[in-house]
Amino acid sequence: MLKGGEKGKPRRRLLRITLVVFGVAVVAGIGLLGVAWLMTPIPDSTQPRATAQGSVIYYRDGKTVLAKQGVNRRSVALAQIPESVRDAVIAAENRSFYEDKGVSLKGTFRAMWSTVTGQQLQGGSTITQQMVRNYYSGLSQERSVVRKLKEVMISLKVDQSKSKDWVLEQYLNTIYFGRGADGIQAAADAYFRKDVGKLTVAEGAYLAAVIQQPSRFADPQGADLEAATARWKSVIDGMVQTGALTSEQAAATTFPTLKKPRAIFAPKGQEGYMLDQVAAELKRMGYTDEAINQGGLKVVSTFDKGLMAAAQRAVTSVLPEGTSKKVRTGLAAVDPGSGEVVAFYGGPSYEANKFDNAFSAKVQAGSTFKAYTLAAALNNGFGLDTRVDGNSPLHVTSGDKGIPNSGNYSYGQVNLVKATQSSVNTAFVDLGQRVGLEKVVKIAKAAGIPADQLARQASFPTLPLGTASVSAVQNASGFATFAAGGVHRDAHVIRSVTDAKGKTTKIKVKGERAFTEQTAIDATYAMTQVVEAGTGSAARLYDRPVAGKTGTTDKSAAVWFAGFTPQMAVAVDMFRDDNKPVVVNGSAQYGGTYPAQIWRAFMTEAMSGKPVKEFAEPSNYGYSTYYDDGYGSDDDYGDYDDRQDVSPTPLPDGTTGEVPDQTPSPDGTGDGTGDGTGDDPGDGTGTGDGTGDGTGDGTGDDTGTGPRDQTRPPGEFSQRPPDR
Repeated sequence: MLKGGEKGKPRRRLLRITLVVFGVAVVAGIGLLGVAWLMTPIPDSTQPRATAQGSVIYYRDGKTVLAKQGVNRRSVALAQIPESVRDAVIAAENRSFYEDKGVSLKGTFRAMWSTVTGQQLQGGSTITQQMVRNYYSGLSQERSVVRKLKEVMISLKVDQSKSKDWVLEQYLNTIYFGRGADGIQAAADAYFRKDVGKLTVAEGAYLAAVIQQPSRFADPQGADLEAATARWKSVIDGMVQTGALTSEQAAATTFPTLKKPRAIFAPKGQEGYMLDQVAAELKRMGYTDEAINQGGLKVVSTFDKGLMAAAQRAVTSVLPEGTSKKVRTGLAAVDPGSGEVVAFYGGPSYEANKFDNAFSAKVQAGSTFKAYTLAAALNNGFGLDTRVDGNSPLHVTSGDKGIPNSGNYSYGQVNLVKATQSSVNTAFVDLGQRVGLEKVVKIAKAAGIPADQLARQASFPTLPLGTASVSAVQNASGFATFAAGGVHRDAHVIRSVTDAKGKTTKIKVKGERAFTEQTAIDATYAMTQVVEAGTGSAARLYDRPVAGKTGTTDKSAAVWFAGFTPQMAVAVDMFRDDNKPVVVNGSAQYGGTYPAQIWRAFMTEAMSGKPVKEFAEPSNYGYSTYYDDGYGSDDDYGDYDDRQDVSPTPLPDGTTGEVPDQTPSPDGTGDGTGDGTGDDPGDGTGTGDGTGDGTGDGTGDDTGTGPRDQTRPPGEFSQRPPDR
């Protein structure tokens, strides 16, 4: 039998062994912690999501928000956040924040134990630990002891090297608050439609309460509302305990009213078209998708919210019910003095069709292109009184099939005003040959029509008649060059960009002279006659002068009106994807019908309240609208004393306006014939005492119109030119 002293020896030996093992473990643990401390620096980089700020796109006033792109975060300085909001967050998440060393040992060990045992992860991280986890790169959200240990080490080092205020600022700007809001500023807007600086004590306490369960408390109902209210109350009580509120103040604080969550933004109407163009221009300026969606840009667009709405109203109010959905309409309005696209109409709904009619769709310019041919002539020594051949058909080379006027109507020798006013095809083909097509191309390019869109048609005699395809924006920009006295400024959709650091880049497009000021003045005069007594009279604004040009391509596959006042240039086009005639309620359309009416409807609103500005007077021209052919008033040709020869013909069904670009037949004729050249059918509308329909034979397969440039260079006059 062992004696008492001998019995105690094994116990003491076991105790010594246990103590030694424990000591070794402690030393080893300390050593490991030391190694971990040395091996875990504060990361040099942050998580992309942590500092990402979505871009905000504004209308041209710089105040009205068009849309927010990407991450919903707007970082703010701590000084901009009310002290009561900071106190609420500290009371909710880490009451010892300003006293601790950046970590909570109790909370950390509890989290580690939960991880080891597989239990649900418990809370307990300090504000510093949460900030480190969300802010720095290299720290995932996975549950592991190694990750937690790394988080602790970095938190301790951050607490030593950074101020508490810095930590709190980063925390409040990175934490997720639900409702898609990252950071306190976005949360203030999401829950209360306020800037963070205007939050009340109760509102700040609610946002602090949300941090614990952002999804559950984002829009609480029923039991969730009860839980959210209880959590909010605990935050208020915590503020009393930390001394941020008195008991009396707490008792007087009531649960705040939450705004309804915003619907997830989905571009609708014209919004999507606007955002697509802004994004495209930002990329042309060198911004990446990451910068656009996460760079915190403030982008002021050129779009006027009121004018955007006016553009939509103009289209929807003018086009009658029952208009085929296959008929597409584009409208673009450009400020001549800056090149800014102030408004456009891309289509009825971005949701239904993301391909827009104003920027992307390109169709033959038709007779609107005659404006550039006219400018080329005037810029190269021709005058408004220059006579050109208006007879039909016109043979450019011996043996060719000839280029006709609408209805094969002959005008004789006409000056450039008459040629423009009545949109005489043969006169402009003759003019193009005399000026030189290369000079017409040069002027069109200088006015903003891209070279690649001109190249395919550049050598054909029909170029002056608008066989090249353009977009509504490009044509509006080109006509803005006339309004700006011959100075072209590229069309653009961004006024300024401010980055996340507050640096603002203002967009100022330098004007380039496309043609002389006198050329612009004289061409403008000729185009005023189109509106005053020609094919575009439906676009007339009765309180101010207007200059413009109609355009109708073969078989009305595309119809245009482009015009301007000194303050604004606007182009309207109508077309179909399938290149079929633009027909509305059974009636084929022309540039002077619905396009001109839409133009007038828009400009009536756009010019409302604007001062009336006059165009400058032309040089060396007698201001006579009608060309006197010298043969008297009874020969059915235009004379000063025979206005009825070119008087407007009322449209069917009582609509107002004139049959544009369709040359009137002599008095007494009730029909007209349009001869198709080459393989394509011709058409024409004869007018006189009656209105008749013209028909032409031919089965051409190339109308050259469509939303994308589908034209092909015609063979020798194989394509009947756009003549209206």
